[in-house]
Amino acid sequence: MSVYIKNLPHEEICKLTDEVSIQPGQIVSKTLAQNSAISITLFGFDKDEEISTHDSSGDAMVTVLEGVGQFTVDGTIYILNTGESLIMPAKKPHAVYAKEAFKMLLNVVFPN
Repeated sequence: MSVYIKNLPHEEICKLTDEVSIQPGQIVSKTLAQNSAISITLFGFDKDEEISTHDSSGDAMVTVLEGVGQFTVDGTIYILNTGESLIMPAKKPHAVYAKEAFKMLLNVVFPN
């Protein structure tokens, strides 16, 4: 049997916020799925940590699971709170900054 989603228990209820931790001065990530069509990753950002401006060939959807994250997309700043999501379109420059420690789920869907 193939496993397409890894690093999480199958057929068990889990809480995504418990699956990634906040570490002092770090960005922690846990890859759940990665292939040519999709990437699913959990992140934990300590306060003031950031991912500098970059772009992606796919559409990226972030969902803040805990805390508050700041996302800059093509020069526009978005502040997302727990439970909020944002789609960052393919090929648009974007960055992530932790105004406070936070956790997020990132889903990237790549073109065929």
